Amino acid sequence: MNKYPAWLNTLVLVVLLTGILFAMPNVYSTAPALQLADSAGEAVTEEQLTSYLRALEGEDITPEAHFIKDGRGVIRFAGETDQREGAELLRSWFGRNTNVALTTAPRLPDWMRNLGLNPMSLGLDLRGGVYVLLEVDMATAIGNRMQGYEQDIDDRLREARIRHRVDLDDGIITIRLTSSEDLEAARRFVNLADPNLLVAEGTDGKSLTVRMTDQQIKERQDFAIEQNMTTLRSRVDQLGVAEPLVQRQGVDRIVVQLPGVQDPNELKGILTATATLEFRLVDQSGDMPGSRSYPGRGNEPTQVLKREVIASGDEIVDAGFTYTPEGQPAVSITLDSAGGERMLATTRDNVGKPMSTLFIEWQEKEVVRNGVPERRLVKSEEIINTATIRGVFKNRFQITGITPVEGQKLAVLLRAGALAAPVFQVDERTIGPSLGQDNIDRGFRAIQIGFLAVIVFMAFYYRWFGMIANVALLSNLVFIAAVLSLLGASLTLPGIAGIVLTVGMAVDANVLIFERIREELRDGATPQAAINSGYEKALSSIADANITTLIAAVVLLAFGTGPIKGFAITLMIGILTSMFTAIVGTRSIVNFVFGGRKLSSLPV
Repeated sequence: MNKYPAWLNTLVLVVLLTGILFAMPNVYSTAPALQLADSAGEAVTEEQLTSYLRALEGEDITPEAHFIKDGRGVIRFAGETDQREGAELLRSWFGRNTNVALTTAPRLPDWMRNLGLNPMSLGLDLRGGVYVLLEVDMATAIGNRMQGYEQDIDDRLREARIRHRVDLDDGIITIRLTSSEDLEAARRFVNLADPNLLVAEGTDGKSLTVRMTDQQIKERQDFAIEQNMTTLRSRVDQLGVAEPLVQRQGVDRIVVQLPGVQDPNELKGILTATATLEFRLVDQSGDMPGSRSYPGRGNEPTQVLKREVIASGDEIVDAGFTYTPEGQPAVSITLDSAGGERMLATTRDNVGKPMSTLFIEWQEKEVVRNGVPERRLVKSEEIINTATIRGVFKNRFQITGITPVEGQKLAVLLRAGALAAPVFQVDERTIGPSLGQDNIDRGFRAIQIGFLAVIVFMAFYYRWFGMIANVALLSNLVFIAAVLSLLGASLTLPGIAGIVLTVGMAVDANVLIFERIREELRDGATPQAAINSGYEKALSSIADANITTLIAAVVLLAFGTGPIKGFAITLMIGILTSMFTAIVGTRSIVNFVFGGRKLSSLPV
């Protein structure tokens, strides 16, 4: 009686050893390190890593360790001085092709790292850094899409030589025709632009109104969020920030967490910047359909530019800040294949004609509406450079007419891509590293105090059975650390609160079991029968209590945000691991110590 089969005891032992293995990386301390990533997004090779090391050794900077992880090079140092000096050196040598980020790396043995083991990551509230909450201008996102429809429909009608006028106002496109006979042709061109658009005939019989459906609006909003998140991740990577977190919050907001960053001033400008470029020919006749006048920056004159865009910012695949042979600040541009083909065709047909670079940026400004001041995003468009096309070129060229600071910032933005819609900052918080360390110390002190208090109570009240429950409780903490490390989940301050709660809840199952064993003994059952009945009869109560708590944790994880998710994750993991340790784990130990032999009493 009360004997587990050998395979089950073996399984319990294997699970315990596996948990210890995955939790072990959390025992090792961390050291200052550099994370090196290829600017083009390619994986760092051993040859590249060797070149970085040679550059450091040439300046008498000796790293503590180096390796490649997830396609990025990691160089670990003994102190922060070597880390900072190494970062400056590598940025000056390889800054054009390599992103250099200051970070920390655990001092893991090679065998552990080769197995792919990693410690759990720390959230922003524990590690320190910058938290920025951004809101996406959905009205502009939808307006930009409608402008695309407007231009598409206008071009199709012009090519068909149908006399018309197309206007866009408040999200509605109005197509005015001179003849009702052209109504069906216009409707057909709208369907070619997008068959899902809602089209209604005007009361005059010679006009159409076009608008997006609710489903199209929702899809456009989702696209704007997803595209902006991709662009923001790319921008943060260009700045060399290690382990950033960019995630959606609600319908129109994006959270950006930048661990280890303490000065948010440069980041704010990069994250919210909406600068992009358009290349257009100058309309020297001044009377082409769709041509517009744009102001020039500085010494650049006002020019009338053609409506057709030769290439735009979203077709730029690479950009770098440089200087011309004359010493002027410049940005070297590389276009994708589509943009390059249009640039080739344009320059081939327009040698000797002027082409302008239009700088477009959305800026948050204070405007007065109905006597009430409010902040609004205002679109700024100005010509920064006009040059005569001297020869035929395709996808590589330079633009000038900018300051060094503007050039460096513009190169970063163009490499990362343009935002699908403007964003503006709603909230910002900076957490210092000392505060993060203080949160860690306080959190783990709470775990230690709660753990010791439970150990003392269980040992005093349930004697040797209480000590068995304490072993299971310690195993439970090991399993929580192991699962967090295995999943790559971040431990946050609310997550520590979830662990503290789990420490108290983990022994509830054993309390129910031990009280049931006591009750069976009082009713005259033998020790072995009392053990068996205690575990079997308490199982349903334990399962009901933990399942209901688990449901609540799942709901918190599904619908909660930020701190609530951090709490829910550790609570869920703690519930699942405690079920194993409290029921299977303690039963295995009790069977091993007390099972299979005659007992006159139990130390419970």
